[in-house]
Amino acid sequence: MRLTWAQPEDLVAHELVALAEQGAEYSALDSAAHRWEAAGGSLQPERSGASADAADPQLRLIARQVLAQLAELDTTDPAEPDDWADITAQIPATPAAPGQPVTADLDRVAGAWWGRSVGCLLGKPVEKIPREGIEEIARATGNWPLRGYFTADGLPEDVAARWPWNRRSAPTSLVENINGMPEDDDLNFPLLALDLLETHGANLTTTDVAQSWLANLPGGRVFTAERAAYRNLLDAREITETGACETATHLNPFREWIGALIRADVYGWAHPGDVYAAARLAWVDARLSHTRNGIYGAMWAAAMCSASLVSDGVDDVLDAAESVLPPASRLLEAVRSGRTAGEDLRDGRIDDEEALDALHAQYGHLHWVHTLNNAALIAMAVAASGTAPRPAPGTAPTPTGGEVSVDDRPITDVNFTRGITLAVAAGWDTDSAGATVGSVLGALTGKSGLDPAWTDPLHGRLHTSLPGPQTHELDELASRTHALSDRMMTS
Repeated sequence: MRLTWAQPEDLVAHELVALAEQGAEYSALDSAAHRWEAAGGSLQPERSGASADAADPQLRLIARQVLAQLAELDTTDPAEPDDWADITAQIPATPAAPGQPVTADLDRVAGAWWGRSVGCLLGKPVEKIPREGIEEIARATGNWPLRGYFTADGLPEDVAARWPWNRRSAPTSLVENINGMPEDDDLNFPLLALDLLETHGANLTTTDVAQSWLANLPGGRVFTAERAAYRNLLDAREITETGACETATHLNPFREWIGALIRADVYGWAHPGDVYAAARLAWVDARLSHTRNGIYGAMWAAAMCSASLVSDGVDDVLDAAESVLPPASRLLEAVRSGRTAGEDLRDGRIDDEEALDALHAQYGHLHWVHTLNNAALIAMAVAASGTAPRPAPGTAPTPTGGEVSVDDRPITDVNFTRGITLAVAAGWDTDSAGATVGSVLGALTGKSGLDPAWTDPLHGRLHTSLPGPQTHELDELASRTHALSDRMMTS
């Protein structure tokens, strides 16, 4: 069996890339790389997490030795701290927020849950397919520019062979087979976070998060940094409540990837308008498996979700979320770069292709599930969705074959369809980026403002692989979250 994101021989190349990105000394990296390559190891990171063939025992031993050598390198950067006290020393004492903490409108909380589900579902069947493949599939089925869920109906055999659907998602995530929101880690983690906050409230600790993982998460349904952290938990690696956790740093080249960002929404929904409190709890959760920009990605997402429940538009949301980030961090740079591209799109200075070309030129060297590239994309998609031009009545497609009509879209300064389709069309972490954008825009729009062509196929149901009920009602989850936010505000 070839286990993804775990085998020593597959971790070396990823660790070399991670250390270079974090500023490790070039000569030390070069020495380790030469040693690994001379032994027969590959310097090309495996895109899907595992090489095709097992390494012989000697090569695996050398991989472990090289990883131990790399673990000794110092990449500490005062501009990108891990500890909460050091982070808060760099961000404003009172982060920009659109008003004081308030009780969120239930319709907006429901819009966040439904929007997250819709955005995730749109991206599921094309996860791991690059940008050019997504466009070719959509064009071949009359769905370009993207305006509805993907379909295999009418897809030519040669296109299908060139760009195979995501194996796990294709049976549940195409127009012809959607029946509720399928199980996905992008929704499992919000369910866990909701349970954690209902149990522990503001007193949540990283140890609480770890215990929840071990009690509730199937090991095979966590990936990249979460899989490394899960392994480290079983190896009794130490969890501290300050600094960096060994569960996040030991043999974990994925510590700045997107996994923590996708776990953060509920921390924001539980604190409408209080982006600082949302970011703090996202930090508590994220540090189990991530460091530096991996943590900041979670803080940023939580802050966006917090602000989106009380803001009137995307600019207020993005302003508030940026205020919780260390000012010299690579994540803030990426977010601002993506936001600028989104504003240029919104104002008609560039088109989608030019925006995505620029984003790929800047961040295309990173793995498709890294935090930096996906955060830039999310910021671009959110920014581009504000005050977007409307098509004239009667000119938009009707919702047949999975297409979404915008004729009856409610009057709002947010274009939900614009945001989630742009996030997916980029071809990076399609389901995760779509989910986060959907969450933010769904909260701004409210459930009542979401087009039924997106929401009707969900039938109000969310499936999960977590213990307990295998199906949850989205509206019931929204009600629980709404009640939780009231409790958190008074605790």
